[in-house]
Amino acid sequence: MDIARIGVVGAGQMGGGIAHVCALAGYEVLLTDVSRDALAAAPGAIGRDIGRQVAKGAVTEARKAEALARVTTTPELRDLGACDLVIEAATEREDVKAAIFEGLVPHLAPGAILASNTSSISITRLASRTDRPGRFMGFHFMNPVPVMQLVELIRGIATTQETFDACAGVVERLGKTHSAAEDFPGFIVNRVLVPMINEAAYVLHEGVGTVRSIDASMKLGANHPMGPLELADLIGLDTCLAIMEVLHEGLGDTKYRPCPLLRKYVEAGWLGRKAGRGFYDHRGEGGPVPTR
Repeated sequence: MDIARIGVVGAGQMGGGIAHVCALAGYEVLLTDVSRDALAAAPGAIGRDIGRQVAKGAVTEARKAEALARVTTTPELRDLGACDLVIEAATEREDVKAAIFEGLVPHLAPGAILASNTSSISITRLASRTDRPGRFMGFHFMNPVPVMQLVELIRGIATTQETFDACAGVVERLGKTHSAAEDFPGFIVNRVLVPMINEAAYVLHEGVGTVRSIDASMKLGANHPMGPLELADLIGLDTCLAIMEVLHEGLGDTKYRPCPLLRKYVEAGWLGRKAGRGFYDHRGEGGPVPTR
């Protein structure tokens, strides 16, 4: 399969990051979002992020300009019908993703590949909602996309070898490494990572440690580059909760029960960095301050 144009659904942190790395790798990118404000802001955000790479000497100004010229935005989902590969990077809700695929499928060429950046939802089930389960993949980037080197590739039960090979070729062209994961809740990374974050929330909930002591303990005691609560704020507490709910429901084990404190933060709208507050308050100029 010859992939030259990639569509990205969702212009938020993940979708913008995917568009960023695809454009730098030489792909023509068509980016869409239901929010016109998010769509309008995306090219500027991508430009600033590539600018950081320029400042570090990793990318030239000429390459930055070429990459930005390859990114086109559109408010119309049907415009992505001209793409060879479409990667959905919308919110981690199955009904939202299914609606996107339903609206997109009638406009796709027969050979186009559909992919989802879902971090935990069944690829087989998502694929079954389309007309091309054989050409459907889980294409899970890590956050932040331009920095993290791993991409999980998850086959649904019907995904063909040709589809997998084509997606693996895209990952290689992006300069990243893929890991093949089976289609079970959470796949590999989030099956291990998010329960650790959830357990850190329980440790906080039970008063065993404070936000700072929990994060410091894991950074200094386990050599983690970022504490679990700090990482949760980066990922988004709503995303962490959604993944835990998928694990709890899909695997039926009480060890995956979402922490009540994590749920309380989400109900309050304290979703982490993107909301200004989570386990830390990010709104001040002096740096993040623990909220507990």
